[in-house]
Amino acid sequence: MAKILWLNWSGGGNLPPSLGVARVLTARGHQVAFAGRPEMVPRVKTAGFRAIEITDAYKQVDHYPQGHFMTRAACYLTSPAVEAQVKAIVSAEKPDIVLIDAMFPAALAQAPSFTQPKAVFVHTFVFRQLDMWRRMLATLDGMRQQAGFAGLPALDALWPANDRIISTSVAAFDAAPLPGWEMVRHAGPVLEDEKFAVPTPLPWPETDTTPLVLVSFSTGFEQRNVDKVQRALDALAELPVHVVATTGGIVAPNELACPPNAIVLNYAAHDPIIRRAALVMTHGGHGTAMRSLLHGVPMVVIPGLAGDQPFVAAAVAEFGAGIALPGDASSPAMREAAQKVLGTPSFAEQAKRCSVVLSSVDGAANAADEVEALIRGKNSAGAPLTGNPGLQCQRVA
Repeated sequence: MAKILWLNWSGGGNLPPSLGVARVLTARGHQVAFAGRPEMVPRVKTAGFRAIEITDAYKQVDHYPQGHFMTRAACYLTSPAVEAQVKAIVSAEKPDIVLIDAMFPAALAQAPSFTQPKAVFVHTFVFRQLDMWRRMLATLDGMRQQAGFAGLPALDALWPANDRIISTSVAAFDAAPLPGWEMVRHAGPVLEDEKFAVPTPLPWPETDTTPLVLVSFSTGFEQRNVDKVQRALDALAELPVHVVATTGGIVAPNELACPPNAIVLNYAAHDPIIRRAALVMTHGGHGTAMRSLLHGVPMVVIPGLAGDQPFVAAAVAEFGAGIALPGDASSPAMREAAQKVLGTPSFAEQAKRCSVVLSSVDGAANAADEVEALIRGKNSAGAPLTGNPGLQCQRVA
């Protein structure tokens, strides 16, 4: 049995797959604890894991540029106070292995001082958007320097210095690997629902043949956008569809004008809904996109503020499994895209083709295998774990 410490960024697309991997590791007899910002703690405890609060998460927030939507996040992710507390937590916990979120530069900067094996978790593509990752970490570091603190190393020093980079995506969907990045392993998607996302009865019987559309945008508070959800509801109001919109608790249902053909829920388990759906309208979070493709459901993707979402949108369009729109797409543009996807069989056909890639992949188990290999001090040599790495999704001509 190993003691595992996860230094976590509890973003909407980061914490759920981390919990999914932790669940497998726990079932195999290991102890997993998460250390993260105060907002993480109740979510981790609800999932049944030990949570260590980084109490200095926002200790230096007043130094950071004010009025930016990422001010608090940048403080948590990069500040010297968090660096010091992370180092103290690792020293006190004495874990057998340290797992670090790829978006957590303060923890990554301290990783060389840890004597334990270390793995970086990337909960989306690696190579499709490596330059974006570089820019994102540089932006966070720029905010740290604006706060008056010394700069941190760049991504190319922070990520590859660790024993593994574990991507919870599949190699068949990512770009080609780069020389010198042999430490990257593609485990596959980890589609974990948090405890508060429970199966929810819908008002329409399963025998109803009216197409069902799921609207699901970001669950990260930094990306709260009431207007975007309303635009989506307005876009679908005039179509002959049923609509389920889930807001992840960051937009209250009573903030929205809900049309007669729709229901708005704070939380709901997505799998039962997507299994019935003909279309998913989403922000392009990697988890939601992979869940849609797993069930062979095409998408209209309207990216939010997270850096990877335009790349997920572009991938969905490249596969022919949906349409990508700009983040500020109007209701008429959303309506037109939804009509095109619903009315063109090739989108659903390509989504089903992509589902074949995902159907045999257990991302949580594969990621846990990589963690256990590091704990044993062995390399899991060979091709990345992808299920069927030779099967690609081709763009529709």
